This record gives sequence, C-alpha cells and structure tokens, in this order.
Amino acid sequence: MSTTTPRWQRKGIVIMVTVLLAALAFGTTTRTWLNVTLPAANVVTPDVAVSGSDAATAVTAFAVVGVAAALAAGIAGRIARWIISVIIVVSGVGVAVASSRIISDPLQGAAGAIGKAIGVSSAEGTQVELTPMPYAALAIGILIALAGIWFALAGRHWTTSRRYAPTAEPGDAAPDTGAAAEGTGATPGTSPDARNPKDAAAGPPVDEIDSWDRLTRGEDPTDPK
Repeated sequence: MSTTTPRWQRKGIVIMVTVLLAALAFGTTTRTWLNVTLPAANVVTPDVAVSGSDAATAVTAFAVVGVAAALAAGIAGRIARWIISVIIVVSGVGVAVASSRIISDPLQGAAGAIGKAIGVSSAEGTQVELTPMPYAALAIGILIALAGIWFALAGRHWTTSRRYAPTAEPGDAAPDTGAAAEGTGATPGTSPDARNPKDAAAGPPVDEIDSWDRLTRGEDPTDPK
C-alpha cells in the first residue's frame, strides 16, 4: 500500500513558500519606509522619502540570505537541511528585529537621509512618518522564522536523491574472457596478465624515458635485451 506525502511536507511547496517570503521581505526594502519632513528654512526640498534599503540595510541582507538558503535546500542532504533551517530562522528573526527598530525609532532610521539633505543627522522640527512597509517587513520576518521551523519539520521526511552505478543482476552471465585473452596473447581461461613466452622474452615495455636513457648510453632502445 503506497502512502502519499502530505502537502505540507512536500519539498517543492516548502521551498517555494520560503523563497517567496524572503523575496517579499526584500521587495519591501525597495519601497518607501519613512517620509521625512525637514524644516523649510534649512533645505529647499523639505520632504524626503527614505526607502527600506536606506533605513534598514540589515533587512535587505537577511532577506537575500533567506532566499539563498531556501534555494540551496533543494540539493542539500539531511544534515545540511538542519543547518539551512537554522539559517532561515536566523534570517527571519533578523528581518523582524531590524524592522522593529525602525518602527520604535523612525528618526534613527532616517538619520542618514537627513544628513545628506542638511549635513547633520537631526534638526529641530524634523518630522518622520512611518509607511506600512516596516510593519509588513516585521510580519514577513516572523513568517520567515516560522518557515524555518516548518522547513526543519518537513525536511525530516525528505529523501536525498543519489545516483548509483548499475550492478549486475544475479542471473547475468559472467563476462566473456576469450576476447580479453585474445588481445593479450593468453590462453582463454587463464589470467589476462599472462603473456606469450615470446612477448615475455622481449622484456618489459619501453617507455620514452627508458628510450632516452638508452640513447644517452649509446644503446639501441629497440634492442629487446
């Protein structure tokens, strides 16, 4: 009786969902996370939009690690899958923590953009407004961490595909030694390494190095002595 693998344990589904979540986390960093309003007296353009890649560079890094780890799981063995599961959990936690820091202190996340605009990291009267993207990244980070746990649980039931050399069946005939014996001059049924007495008298085969040594000694390298 054949058993069907539950859908939640299928390798393709687990990897696809994990890659999708990590890609979504990366996608949030390409959007605006912070809208900064600077004092009009300090700059010509008081409104500055800060993307997630500028506000939280760690989110971008952890998202890339999550994508790479999930893709590598497709060819990983049993032990490697446990390591990859830990990496995915760490990447999800990293995305969530980095996003939560921006949510708790948006001015710190906008410090770099403010510094480029007015030359200092903060100014009196600066207002920073959060967009939904940091909250989305926080939620996605938590889901990535959960996907790492899911990965570890489902990975226990996966099998590693291996390629084995073909083996002879019990009923297969033994290889014909006659052809091999014919090429070596040996009698069928005897060892293929056995040579005719004439060939044996000729001595061992002469290679290029031996021929050169004989020539330097003034000998004929073709002489079988």
